[in-house]
Amino acid sequence: MPEKPFEYTFLDQSLAQLYRAERALGRVAAGFALFGILVACLGLLGMASFTAEQRTKEIGVRKVLGASVGNLILLLSRESVQLVLVAMVVAWPLAYLGLTRWLDSFAYQTSLSPIPFVLAGLIVLGVAFGTVSLQARRAAMTDPVAAIRRGE
Repeated sequence: MPEKPFEYTFLDQSLAQLYRAERALGRVAAGFALFGILVACLGLLGMASFTAEQRTKEIGVRKVLGASVGNLILLLSRESVQLVLVAMVVAWPLAYLGLTRWLDSFAYQTSLSPIPFVLAGLIVLGVAFGTVSLQARRAAMTDPVAAIRRGE
C-alpha cells in the first residue's frame, strides 16, 4: 500500500488503550460503591435510631430485669443483621450473573471464586453490625427508670 505511510505502535501502548475504558469504569464503579455504602450506613443508622426510640420502654424493662448491655445490643441488632443477610442472598446471584456476563466480553476467561463474595458479605455484615450497634449501645446505656417513664 504505497499511498499509506507505515504506522507502528508498541504493544504495551495498544493494550493500555484497550483497557483504558475498563479502568475508567472501575473508578466510576468504586465511587458509586462508596456513595452507596455511605447512604446504606445512614439508612441503617436511621432505622436503628427509630427502632431504639420505639422500643425505649422494652429496653428499660429488660435492663431493670437484669439484661446486660451486650444482650441488648444483640437484641436490637438482630433484625438489621437479618435484613442484611436477606439482601446478600438476593445480591449474590445477581452479582454473579452480572460479573459472568462482563467477563465473557474478554478474550481470556477466568472463573469466579466464591471467596470475594463471602469476603464482601462479611465486610457488609461488619459495617452493618457496627453501625447499628453504636445506636443500640447508646440506647442500652440510658437510665432504665428514665426510659420507662419516657415510654409511658
